[in-house]
Amino acid sequence: MSPSPSYRRPARHRAVPLLCLGALVASSLALAAPPAQAAETLLSQSRPATASSQEGDGYAPSAAVDGNLTGTRWASRWSDPQWIQVDLGQRSDLSRVVLTWEGAYGRSYQIQASDNGTDWRTLKTVTGGDGGTDEIAVSGSGRHVRMLGTERSGGYGYSLWEFQVYGTTDGTAPAGGAVKVTGAQGNWQLTVGGQPYTVKGLTWGPAIADAPKYMPDVKSMGVNTIRTWGTDASTKPLLDTAAAHGIRVVNGFWLQPGGGPGSGGCVNYVADTTYKNDMLTEFAKWVEAYRSHPATLMWNVGNESVLGLQNCYSGAELETQRNAYTGFVNDVAKKIHSIDPDHPVTSTDAWTGAWPYYKRNAPDLDLYSMNSYGDICGVQEDWEEGGYTKPYIITEGGPAGEWEVPDDANGVPDEPTDVQKAEGYTRAWDCVTGHRGVALGATLFHYGVEHDFGGIWFNLVPDGLKRLSYYAVKRAYTGTAGGDNTPPVITDMAVSPASSAPAGGEFTVRADVRDPDGDPVAYKVFLSGNYASGDKRLVEATWRSTGNGTFAVTAPEKLGVWKVYLQAEDGRGNAGIETKSVKVVAPPVTGTNVALNKPTTASSFQPSYGDCPCEPAKATDGRTDTRWASDWSDPQWIQVDLGAATPVRRLQLVWDPAYARSYEVQVSDDGAAWRTVHTTTTGNGDVDTIDVAATARHVRLHLTARGTGWGYSLHELGVYS
Repeated sequence: MSPSPSYRRPARHRAVPLLCLGALVASSLALAAPPAQAAETLLSQSRPATASSQEGDGYAPSAAVDGNLTGTRWASRWSDPQWIQVDLGQRSDLSRVVLTWEGAYGRSYQIQASDNGTDWRTLKTVTGGDGGTDEIAVSGSGRHVRMLGTERSGGYGYSLWEFQVYGTTDGTAPAGGAVKVTGAQGNWQLTVGGQPYTVKGLTWGPAIADAPKYMPDVKSMGVNTIRTWGTDASTKPLLDTAAAHGIRVVNGFWLQPGGGPGSGGCVNYVADTTYKNDMLTEFAKWVEAYRSHPATLMWNVGNESVLGLQNCYSGAELETQRNAYTGFVNDVAKKIHSIDPDHPVTSTDAWTGAWPYYKRNAPDLDLYSMNSYGDICGVQEDWEEGGYTKPYIITEGGPAGEWEVPDDANGVPDEPTDVQKAEGYTRAWDCVTGHRGVALGATLFHYGVEHDFGGIWFNLVPDGLKRLSYYAVKRAYTGTAGGDNTPPVITDMAVSPASSAPAGGEFTVRADVRDPDGDPVAYKVFLSGNYASGDKRLVEATWRSTGNGTFAVTAPEKLGVWKVYLQAEDGRGNAGIETKSVKVVAPPVTGTNVALNKPTTASSFQPSYGDCPCEPAKATDGRTDTRWASDWSDPQWIQVDLGAATPVRRLQLVWDPAYARSYEVQVSDDGAAWRTVHTTTTGNGDVDTIDVAATARHVRLHLTARGTGWGYSLHELGVYS
């Protein structure tokens, strides 16, 4: 990932609806029922079957390949088009297809075959079907066989007792052996063991130790590939688990500076031969270790480093380093090829502007890779405009990222809704499959389980809960979420007051929530201080339901913009999660702030550090974006001269994170003799509102124990009369 918006192109939407398959024009061909040839075999029984939809839990597509001709059946929803397909496990020569219809049959349909489950060719088109048993002679080959229904016989859907595919196979194992990029300009294909292979992938997030727990779920989504960012001794259990589930791995190698927040590290790719030699040695070690592993699909050298080098260099030196980096990537590619000629090598960036550097300096790469979120369709346009001569895969993609969306009214990125995120994954896959012969697939982002700020934005299964996005990816890869129980859908979430929630007080959250399956919904409300304090954790809020989808939530005491999350769970492992921002402000205080812009002095102040100078007057200027900051020692004081004896009824202290644990509020008539009107030893920062009863000209905070290792820092010292 990368938070940098500098090199991102505007998002372009180029959706290709899957239902356009139903617009294929049918031609009339007669049914034939030749006798079965002796060598043919029933290939479809008990093989994995998927469908565009199913009528209910009892009518799964697997029921049409279970060998039960009269007891179990698949039934679709009541609309056109619909389809059912079976994965034969390997490419086979096909001889006939037998459809045993229930009463709801197909009047018009096509029998199609595919080598990869994505690109289909029609073997036979049927019109005027009359139900019963259709025995259809076909000629061709494929691993996947599909019945695409385009016209129903009546008002119901399509219903098959059994979907049988006959043919012959040479008995070879499916998709094993060398991985190659084959074909020519604009007509490339990835092959595994000589068989076409489209990357239907996800980036992998869980701990390797949890791979046995999560890999079956990944497989159930139609995923055939996962991507990692680093490869070392700890990788083998992940590879072993992936191979056991028929999943292949894009093995990543990390290079500095990398991409995304916290990637760090600035390498001089011109001069630092030690780093480059160390990386070559390290990468070669793991290529040697895993080159024969059945899960290895390809090697991926670096992640967003061409873009990331902008954080280390500028001007002509940046250009020099980018050329040197991509030249080093080519050295790594040559080294990998010398050890492992049977797996391709790629390199990922997050900016198509990196591709000219690869084109110029890394000819030994077999294909390119791109992290692109809301702008996946723009990758095709950039590839075509750039005149590139290598195909690519998308290595991260899905909904728009934090750096791609406009800011909301509180000045923070406006996170897409669950519905918009799901649409983002669908659009992303449409863009990938729409660039035929060039885009060889994708590992969409992200199969992660973290339940934090980034996890809610991108993870398909935060805290193990399945989102709408999870089912969008499953539908993209399998063609259906057939019969799955899906999450509650949250719409029209709103926060009030969105830009003036009083610290420690309540604000209102409202949303419309519906569960598509009618499941009862349980709620949770979380807060994240990512924009207020940099803490990306989600902390459960104090809240109460006030009915009709409305909730009263207690605001944090710390000022700033917070994210509030409404989580709706259906008790079946699904969750809808929606979020909006809320700006927490100091609670209103009645009366007049008699300290505003009055002469203010202190025992010390910081003349230069971070946002300083932080003079005492900045604590009485009426602004919460300025502050007074003291030296880093005890004790300290700050005082304000009100100009005349004034009744003082309340103080409001708005602390910076450097707060006072122990302090006294003192007043004076002459600025020399002080009397204490309030004492605390349990200060916790944020906002302190203190009732007092005094009349004085001078008000002072005598600060005796800091709450942090820094000094004392106040955004505002308000004195109210």
